[in-house]
Amino acid sequence: MGETDWDRSAAAWIADMAGGGDSSRVDVLDPVMVALAEGSGASEMLDVGCGEGRFCRMMAARGLRCVGVDPTAALLAEARRLDPGGTYLDGRAEALPVEDGAFGLVVSYLSLIDIPGMEAAVAEMARALRPGGQCLIANLQSFSTASQIKGSGWQRQEDGSVRMTMSRYLEEHTHKAAWRGVEIENWHRPLSAYMQAFLCAGLRLVRFEEPPAIRPERAVRYNEAPYFLVMLWEKPV
Repeated sequence: MGETDWDRSAAAWIADMAGGGDSSRVDVLDPVMVALAEGSGASEMLDVGCGEGRFCRMMAARGLRCVGVDPTAALLAEARRLDPGGTYLDGRAEALPVEDGAFGLVVSYLSLIDIPGMEAAVAEMARALRPGGQCLIANLQSFSTASQIKGSGWQRQEDGSVRMTMSRYLEEHTHKAAWRGVEIENWHRPLSAYMQAFLCAGLRLVRFEEPPAIRPERAVRYNEAPYFLVMLWEKPV
């Protein structure tokens, strides 16, 4: 397999995460993701698309035994450097290098939008869960990924107001996302595609959240159209 966008963007990503995480994670997702991970009652966690290991380190500090999986060598090297005692495996979400039913908690923290074979990845996450285990997902809202096509997105109107426009919502497609030196390909899929993947994997939805930003200065803009969602799925006993 040749060099990927993530291989080329790894150094910029590591630099961007060096301060403890971007504001979207810190201000919006971390509070609910940490609370739901701790509330799962699991003692071991699999982080699918762990990157440089940020969420693994956060949850290991709270007592969970964490395993991270990622296909990008430079990100795994940084995860191992920052967490020498952690377990970080080279692997793709569509073929996880773990045994059946090995984990009480499986996490995808903003990684599903990066995975071409999303349905296979969801099936693999379900396979890695033991009965009664939970799958915790943070993802971009589908209306947000449908607004990232050229000519769509946030647009200022003649009266000075700002509106979000989107297109091709029902059509699965990719687009380039670029920020602070990171340039990667993201997938847009309608929300129904994600829901069907988890339902077809035999999981049961137990929680769905659209968390607000917690800092007032961020909330003014973000809470107008919150573009993250969090889902908690459970594997029936």
